[in-house]
Amino acid sequence: MFNREIFAERFKILRLMKSVSQQDIAAFLGVDRTIVSHWERGTRIPSLEVAYTLADYFDVSLDYLVGRSE
Repeated sequence: MFNREIFAERFKILRLMKSVSQQDIAAFLGVDRTIVSHWERGTRIPSLEVAYTLADYFDVSLDYLVGRSE
């Protein structure tokens, strides 16, 4: 099951650890920065395709990103 809160927290932490802005992520994915902000706040979730891309970008498993593993 996709845990929205865990995804939001891990996504933000990974982004900050990589020292990239929300705008950088938005440009990389071809989405608006406000979408990235919604993901970090847990008010929206990315598509499965985008979640896979984010996991690859941050070099983590999709299971980790969505809270299925540590």
